[in-house]
Amino acid sequence: MTKKMLLIPAFLCLALSAGTKQYSISFAKPVEVGSVKLAAGDYKVKVDGAHAVFTENRTRKSFTAPVKIEKQATKPQFTAVESKDANGVEHVDAIDIGGADFKLVF
Repeated sequence: MTKKMLLIPAFLCLALSAGTKQYSISFAKPVEVGSVKLAAGDYKVKVDGAHAVFTENRTRKSFTAPVKIEKQATKPQFTAVESKDANGVEHVDAIDIGGADFKLVF
């Protein structure tokens, strides 16, 4: 079963860093993105070629996962995580970026 979790708008700030777009995202519980395990917490995510780089806000540790960019016909109003539970582990399938005409597919 696929589900979408809408994230609290306060965590959905768009940040610009040295010309590279970064997006803030928060996970309420641990998740897997591809083969990467991320603890619950706040992250910045940016796309670097065929990879999404997640940087944890608190520790500044970075985690990299393969990603595909998929164009969308409409821009979603909010950032949302598409995920599914498999054996008690939440797997992220995609992240819809609020205000952008694309989403990140894992």
